[in-house]
Amino acid sequence: MGKKIGLGLLGLGTVGVGVVKILQTPDGRHPLVGDLELVRVSVRDISRSRPVEISSELITNDPLSVVEDPRVDVVVEVMGGIEPARTLIMRAISLGKSVVTANKAVIARHGEEIASAASAAGVYVLIEAAVGGGIPIIEPLKQSLGGNRIEKITGIINGTTNYILSCMAGGGVSYEEVLKEAQGLGYAEADPFADVGGIDAADKIAILSWLAFGGPVERSSIPTQGISELEGIDVEYANKLGYRLKLIALAERIKSGSNFGPPPPLGNNSSTNSCSSQPSIGQC
Repeated sequence: MGKKIGLGLLGLGTVGVGVVKILQTPDGRHPLVGDLELVRVSVRDISRSRPVEISSELITNDPLSVVEDPRVDVVVEVMGGIEPARTLIMRAISLGKSVVTANKAVIARHGEEIASAASAAGVYVLIEAAVGGGIPIIEPLKQSLGGNRIEKITGIINGTTNYILSCMAGGGVSYEEVLKEAQGLGYAEADPFADVGGIDAADKIAILSWLAFGGPVERSSIPTQGISELEGIDVEYANKLGYRLKLIALAERIKSGSNFGPPPPLGNNSSTNSCSSQPSIGQC
């Protein structure tokens, strides 16, 4: 066996713990997993207990030291948020290190910048986990469907709100009760606003629009509405009419003369505004 690929992990929340568990149980998985070695992990609170065992020598609260560690070949960013995630990703790229990220917020806002930097540095920035990683959708849009002209994307792309609305549709529970349950099960964050406020779904549809329509979408231009103002009576009326309430993300290619026009006034969570140039995402 040759030299192992050193991984530097930024973040040890739910996703980060999942990454560690995969690395610690390589049997039965793709042979490549056995070639990976976790050499450094960044966390916010070193003293916090976690459901995985990691040597204290690997853990630090200085994420930059993980990125700059010469043993780290690939940086796995699962800390979330925009900063310092963006700065750390850009630093990794500048050092010639490839990046794997599940951070839809930073890609939705700075994806073009990150992709351009990665292309110039000749490294990869892989973002499959940012949107629908279990489907998957990112790679098909970049590769299998690359020759298609996609006119519209619509779907339920936020699991937390889908769980909450499905439970409410069953009757007898309020939004507040289901949200508390979702938090207890780990489906919702302690601060659930990104999910229930529609922010997460808007970030994801921005990324899908970029890939599907051939150009970046200004994240701030996406009309966004969440589910936090829903009441039980709204769900009850929908049930009586034979409908189910869902948070829908929707993006559509709109033509205006020879150029693509601004977004139309769409529903819950929507975006459009296609660009005619292919995004620099060959390395993403």
